[in-house]
Amino acid sequence: MAADGSVVAEHRIQIPAVASETGQADHKAVAAAPEKWLNYFVRLLAVIESVGNALGTLAFTWGTVVLLGGYPSNLIKHDFVFATAIIFLEATRIFTRNNMLDYQLFFRTRGAFRPLGWNGLMRAQELTAHGDSVRPWIIVLDICALVIVSFGNLQIPAAIARVVLAGLCLHPKGYNGQGGTAHIVPSLKILYGMVLGQGILYIVAGMLEVFSFIPQRSLIRNGGFTGQWGVESVNLYYAYACDKYIEGGLFASKKISLSNFAMDSLNSDLSKNQLYAVRMMNTLLQSDLTRARLLEKLTGSTQTMTRLISKLDWSSRHHRATIRLYAAKVTAELAKNLRVVTVPGTLQLVSTLLDADGKPKRGHPLLDTGDDQDHFVDIADRQDKKHDIAGDQEQTGDTDNLLETPTRSMHINDQRYIPRIWQRILEYWSIPKEQPLTDHDLLPALGMSIIHSLAGCDQNNCVEIDRVSDLIPKIIGFTSFRSAMVNSEAQRKVLLKSSLKVLQRLTSIEGEIGITLRYKISKHPFLLRNLAEILGDSSSSSNNNQELRRLVAAILRNLAIDRDTRQEIGQMKMLITRLLKAFLDSNGSFSSDVDCLLPKVAGQALVMLSSENSHNCFVMLKEPDFVNKLKNMILIHDDKYIYVAASLLRNMCLHAQHEFTESDLKELSHTLREVLERIMDAEGAEREILIGLSSQICKLIPEEFAQQLEHGQIKRRFIKRLVDALNANMKPSAHCPGIRRVILEQSIYMMECNSRYAKCFNEFRMMDAVSMVEETPSRAEKYMFFLGDMGFMECKTALSALVDRAKELMSRQWLHDINSAN
Repeated sequence: MAADGSVVAEHRIQIPAVASETGQADHKAVAAAPEKWLNYFVRLLAVIESVGNALGTLAFTWGTVVLLGGYPSNLIKHDFVFATAIIFLEATRIFTRNNMLDYQLFFRTRGAFRPLGWNGLMRAQELTAHGDSVRPWIIVLDICALVIVSFGNLQIPAAIARVVLAGLCLHPKGYNGQGGTAHIVPSLKILYGMVLGQGILYIVAGMLEVFSFIPQRSLIRNGGFTGQWGVESVNLYYAYACDKYIEGGLFASKKISLSNFAMDSLNSDLSKNQLYAVRMMNTLLQSDLTRARLLEKLTGSTQTMTRLISKLDWSSRHHRATIRLYAAKVTAELAKNLRVVTVPGTLQLVSTLLDADGKPKRGHPLLDTGDDQDHFVDIADRQDKKHDIAGDQEQTGDTDNLLETPTRSMHINDQRYIPRIWQRILEYWSIPKEQPLTDHDLLPALGMSIIHSLAGCDQNNCVEIDRVSDLIPKIIGFTSFRSAMVNSEAQRKVLLKSSLKVLQRLTSIEGEIGITLRYKISKHPFLLRNLAEILGDSSSSSNNNQELRRLVAAILRNLAIDRDTRQEIGQMKMLITRLLKAFLDSNGSFSSDVDCLLPKVAGQALVMLSSENSHNCFVMLKEPDFVNKLKNMILIHDDKYIYVAASLLRNMCLHAQHEFTESDLKELSHTLREVLERIMDAEGAEREILIGLSSQICKLIPEEFAQQLEHGQIKRRFIKRLVDALNANMKPSAHCPGIRRVILEQSIYMMECNSRYAKCFNEFRMMDAVSMVEETPSRAEKYMFFLGDMGFMECKTALSALVDRAKELMSRQWLHDINSAN
C-alpha cells in the first residue's frame, strides 16, 4: 500500500539512474554557469596582472644583477638614481607578496580604484561650486583630492610612477660606448622597457577593473541573487575569484565557482562569511543549472555537510539566527538525498528546530515543584528574529555602490526625464528586490520538511528518526487543531499541514521499522483526538482544508493496518463517522484533484478499519442507506471508487451479515451483475477484490447468484475464468497475495450452493489447478495486505483447509457422476 495510493495494490517506485542524470545536469551547469562571464573577466585581469608581475620581477632581476651588479661605476647619476628607485619599487612589490594583506593594501589591481558613488560625486560638485566663487586654486586642490581619494591602494600611483620614470629614461644619453660601457644603453633600454610595459599593463588592468560592476551585476541577475546581501555576496565572490586566479594562475579555473566559494565560506570561522555561504547555497539550490553541481559537491564533502548541519543548533540572535534559518532551508533540500548516518547527530539537531515555537509547559500542581525554570524560545522571540532578518534585507535598497549614477537617481525620482530605452537598461541592471520570508520559513516547518524528506530517502534514516526519543511527540504536538503555539491562523495551518505530512510519511514506512514507528505514533495519547478535530473541520471548502483532511484519512488508513490500533480507532466512533461523511458526501463533483482524493483516501481508511473487525463494521452499517450508497458507487463505473466500495461491501458481508436487512440484501443483489462482468476483464489486485465480493454475495444470497449465472448465460465463461486465473497465479505476489484464496472461496461457495457447479469445474480441470495450489503453498498467502515485504492482517482460515474442502466437493461430484454412469 502506497502512501497516497490504493489499498488494493503495492506501488513500487523505480529510482532513475541518478549518476547519469546528475552528470548531464552538471555538464549543462558547467556550460551555462551564471558565474561564467565574471570568471572570464577575472581571468583577463589576472592574465594582465600576472604578465605585469612577470615583467616587474624580470626588471628587478635585470636591474640588480645586470645593471647595479655589472655596471655600478659606469652608470651616470641620473640613471643610477632612476634604476635604484625602480628596483626599490619592485622590491617593495615583490616582498609584500609574502604577506597577502600588505600586498592587497599596496599593489592589488582589484580595488585599485575606489568607486565614490553618486554621493561622492555630488560632494565633489559641491566643493567645486564652492571654489568657483573667495579662489581658482581651490578647484585644483579639490580635483586633486578627488583623484587621490578615488585610489583604493597604491597600485595605480605606483604604475604611473613606473611609466613616468621609464618614459623619461627610455632613451639613455651620456654614454659613448667606451671604457666598458658598450652594453649599458641596451641594458638600460631593456630595464626601462620592461618597467614601462609593466606600468601600462597595471594601468590597463586598473581601468578594466573599474568596469567590473558589469559582470558582477550580470551575475546578480542571472544567478538569482537579490537585495543588498546578493550584491555583497557577489562582491565577495569577485574578490575570491581574483585571489584564486592570482594564487593559482590559469590552472585554478576549475576550482573557481559559486559552489566552491559557498563551501569555502561555510568552512570559514567568520560568522559573516558563513551567513553569506548558507544564503548563497539556498539561492543556488533554486536553479536547475546550479543545483546539481552544488548537491554533488556538498554530498561529496562530509566536512562541509557536518558544518552545515551543525548550524541548525544556533539559536542566538542576529547573524547566528539567520544562519540557522538558511541552514535549515538548505538542509531541507539536501535531505532528499541524505543518509543521516554519514553525519552523526543530524536528527538531534533537526529536533531542536521543532522547539522554536514552544511555550513554557503548564505543570500539574501535584507534580510541578516550581524549581525547574526551563527557558523556551517564545513565538514573539522568533518574530523578533524574523523582523531582524527582514530589517537586514530592507537595508539593501539604496546602499549599492556598484551602479550609483545621476541617471539612476533621476530614474528613481522622476522617470519622465529618462528615455524609455534607458529606463529599460536601468531596470535590467537594477538589483532585484529580495522576497520576504513566508510562514513556510518557520523553523518548525523547515524541520518537519527535513524529516519528511529523510524518511522518504532511505529506510535507515527512519531507524535514526525512531532513536530520537522526543521527535515524534514534538511532531504530533503540532497536530493540535487549536494550538496556542502560534500567533496567526496562517502559521497554524502551515505547521499543522507540515506535521500531518510527516506523520503520513512515517506511517507508510515499510518493514520492521515501519511497524515500530506506527506503534509509537498510535500510542500518543492526544493523536486520535487531534485527528478527529481536523477531520471534522468542514467549515471551509478550500483546497488547503481538504488537503488536511486527506492527510488525516491517510494517517488513519496506515495506522489501521495494526489490529489493536484498528480496534482503538473504532472505539472513537467520531472518527468513523467523519470518515464516512468524507467518503460519501462527495456527490461526484470536484473542483480539483485534491477534492477528488479525499473521498478515495477516506474510503481506503474505512476499508482498513472494517477489515477483520466486526465492531467497526457495525458502526458503519448504522450510516443510513450505507449498502445502497456503496452499490451506487459500484454501478457508476467510476474506477476511483469502485474497488474501495467493493472492498467495504465485502467486509460488511463478511463481518456484519447478521445486521443486513432485506433491503440491504436486495441492494447487494443489484451489484452482482456489474461485479461478475468486471471480473471477466479485471486483473491483479482489482480482480482479487471483485472475486472476494462475489464470493460473499454467493454465500449470502446463493439463489440470486445462481440466477445471475444462469440467466446471464455466463456460467461456463465465469468458471473458466476462475480456473484460468488460478493457474495464472501459482506464484502469489505482494501485489495481490490473496488471489488464490478468494478463487478457492468462490469455487467452494458455488459448489456448496449447487453441486452442478462442481461438475463444470471438473470439466475445466479445476482439480489439477487445486492440486498445484496444494503443492506450492506460499507464506505470503496468509496475509490480506502487504506493505513492502511485510504482511498484515493474517487470515484465520488456512489455505490448506480451503484446498481440502474444494477437492472434497469436486471428488464427491466426480464419484456421483461415476455411480450415475454405472
